[in-house]
Amino acid sequence: MDGARDSVRLAVVVGALGVVFGDIGTSPIYTLQTVFNPEDPHPVPVSTDNVYGVVSLVFWSVMIIVTVTYILLAMRINNDGEGGIMALIALLRRRGAQQGRRAAGVLAAVGIFGASLFFGDSMITPAISVLSAVEGLKVVEPSLGALVVPITAVIIVMLFAVQRKGTAAVGRVFGPVMIGWFVVIGVCGATGIAGNPAILRALSPTYAIGFLTGHFGIAFFALAAIVLAVTGAEALYADLGHFGRRPISRGWLFLVFPACVLSYLGQGALILADPANISSPFFLLVPEWGRLPMVLLATAATVIASQAVITGAFSVASQAAQLGYLPRLRIAHTSESSIGQIYVPWINWLLLVSVLTLVFAFRSSAALAYAFGMAVTGTITITTLLFFYVARWKWHAPLWLIGIGATVLLLVDLLFVAANLTKLAHGAWLPLLIGLTAFTLMTTWQRGRQIVTAERERREGSLREFIDDLRDNTSSTARVPGTAVFLNRGKLTAPLAMRANVEHNRVRHDQVVIMSLQTEPVPRVPADERVTVDDLGYDEDGIIHVTARFGYMETPDVPAILRSLGPATTEGPLQLDQASYFLSKIELRAGQARTMASWRKRLFMATSYVTADAAEYFGLPRDRTVIMGSHIEV
Repeated sequence: MDGARDSVRLAVVVGALGVVFGDIGTSPIYTLQTVFNPEDPHPVPVSTDNVYGVVSLVFWSVMIIVTVTYILLAMRINNDGEGGIMALIALLRRRGAQQGRRAAGVLAAVGIFGASLFFGDSMITPAISVLSAVEGLKVVEPSLGALVVPITAVIIVMLFAVQRKGTAAVGRVFGPVMIGWFVVIGVCGATGIAGNPAILRALSPTYAIGFLTGHFGIAFFALAAIVLAVTGAEALYADLGHFGRRPISRGWLFLVFPACVLSYLGQGALILADPANISSPFFLLVPEWGRLPMVLLATAATVIASQAVITGAFSVASQAAQLGYLPRLRIAHTSESSIGQIYVPWINWLLLVSVLTLVFAFRSSAALAYAFGMAVTGTITITTLLFFYVARWKWHAPLWLIGIGATVLLLVDLLFVAANLTKLAHGAWLPLLIGLTAFTLMTTWQRGRQIVTAERERREGSLREFIDDLRDNTSSTARVPGTAVFLNRGKLTAPLAMRANVEHNRVRHDQVVIMSLQTEPVPRVPADERVTVDDLGYDEDGIIHVTARFGYMETPDVPAILRSLGPATTEGPLQLDQASYFLSKIELRAGQARTMASWRKRLFMATSYVTADAAEYFGLPRDRTVIMGSHIEV
């Protein structure tokens, strides 16, 4: 029994290695190369002191941000097992709704900007990762340099083309590939250290502190590239719900962290031996006979890193849509065993176009590195801020302890943010632009949705009064056999489609189900809390109201919920085989009322066109679904 349990635990750790650590595990390919890049607008001169200082800063940055902030602290806060910045936002929204805390609402808005920056990360990661791996061809054979961009583009197109098949089929090989990757880079790093063991001194924090205080002008600008060593830290937290805290922590502490540290130290030793090695210290650590296989392995590892962040983008978009920050998107579940494996076509093709644009515009990993750091530091800083606010009330931690921890870690994060702001003119503007665009879109959709909902509720009128009128005027309404299901936003107002059916068609069905779907600020709702049935006080009329609750990581399936009800009305079990489903479709128009700025109204209406088909989204049979339209001005 214990052996079987150990095997399961090992399988989970291997799975986490294949999905979670791809991004951060490929950072050694380009981090030190970018720090000492002579074409950097603020270059770091190659000297013994600077090499020791940079390698020490890399080590302690990874230790503080990844090991302390994420592994030891942030991953202990979860929303029913789910992690990541969207989980923190959900906790903050729940806190604000329950206790009316304005600060919680403000921080939730800040968190949305952090999630917006993650979309920038999702666009930049595949471009910089695959570019950096393919650039190894220039080390193998300099004449192949002209092929780097075309080969990268082909790999990226293939990567996005297979997303619709899901990661279930290839996921089983991800773990072993990444284990091989970490073993190889660790061995190569150890070989470099053996050539110059003095580099181990860089593990002492005195070198990092001395570099910052003694050469602050150089060290400060170097931080903009050093932050590349922690890219992918957010993925550790975001994938908490898929693998759990212990497998991720063990994978990091016992394999990923040591392998990355060995690689950084080995590269530092190689640069000390010959400053010319700054051109590509990662690949130059490898013996000449092994460089081409290393390029192939690195390409596989960066594809896996890209896969992880693309999947993360799908999850963030899905959660944002469920929480009301994005329109309803078409989502395909690609695995029967794992609910978290989803495919969002609209996001997939948007990312593909964006990534290819970045590849052809920047053409090198070094040029993209300036943009990459801004997205990473912004997301990490916001996650740290939200974490300490949530930890204060969730753990009931003393304010002085929260204050000390937040001050220290946020100072580190803000130092990285400040350093990356110096690269604004050299590419750091890109993730900020992407983040601001996504933030504007999400907040505009949320505001527009509130306006439309308020107007819709006004037009729908009271459900109680509507049913009273229906009972009092039975002679003017024909009652026909069968079941009608009307989807509605709650049980206080009458569905527009039902009102139109009665007022214009003068009919109602023997069995009427008014169904409301609620998205709770939790990942998943337990089965015993899923459905609530209310006869509205008129059970003899065959009219019931059903409330179905779903978590923000679940996709509603209306027919499946109705099949689980059993005898729900006095007319007997619901006749679902021939049931008719009624939807109210809202067509938006820009009105004169000053509800939003004119440009935001246009943006809201334009965004509404990507909304997924409601019948498909809710699992309704298309041949028995009736859509009735209405116009609303925003």
